[in-house]
Amino acid sequence: MTDPLVQLGRLLTGSEAATLAARLADGDTLTQALQGVAAGRRPEVRAALEAAEVVPGNIGVALPVLRAIQGAATARTTAISPVWTLPGHLADYGALTAYTKDLVLAARHTVTCSTFNFQKSSSLWGALREVAARGTVEVRVYLDTDAADGHPWPGSPSSAEVAGQLAGGLVFKTRQLDGKPVRNHAKFVAVDHQFLIVTSANFSLSAEERNIELGLRVDSRPLTELVEQQLLDAEATLYERVATAGQGG
Repeated sequence: MTDPLVQLGRLLTGSEAATLAARLADGDTLTQALQGVAAGRRPEVRAALEAAEVVPGNIGVALPVLRAIQGAATARTTAISPVWTLPGHLADYGALTAYTKDLVLAARHTVTCSTFNFQKSSSLWGALREVAARGTVEVRVYLDTDAADGHPWPGSPSSAEVAGQLAGGLVFKTRQLDGKPVRNHAKFVAVDHQFLIVTSANFSLSAEERNIELGLRVDSRPLTELVEQQLLDAEATLYERVATAGQGG
């Protein structure tokens, strides 16, 4: 039987451990503290927390354990490798842009994506839907409003279509700031707060198979969490939630 402390270390990301520690220190109940964990994973995390006695009634144990998990995640080694699209399959080293789909499909906790242009031809169109439908992975997608709804490229879904495709996920599009439209040119995919692909490629078949595109895959929890947190911090100012049918704004 797996030690509950070992299980906690496997289940929690650094940011989740930090959020749990902060909320428990503020006097939250375990149910309240678990709001910082994706909804589909809360029962499993709760069971591990209770088995390890990392609960509000045992705060003297809970905080050191959670902060140790946070620190261990932060200390992981960074690895960087190129991610290419080259016509004629000429890439001799590094991963291929098309393989980003496989990283997304392997997600256990979270997927965060940002792109300028999203097309249905992209392998991520179906992969993100599959992951979002699981209910155990938190999916967030950031889009450019003009590219999706104003002057879309041929084959590009509207922001509402993307939100409908990713039922169970969260889709955001850029809003105006000081009377001028904000453009979303950040192109990245972040998985499980650990793996970050920053790329010139949009989400399209041409970007995955025909163009010359270059990106970097960075295996670093601190950097991945930093990028995700920056967009979360800017979300209320620069983006608006795209509602699906039957939802409010």
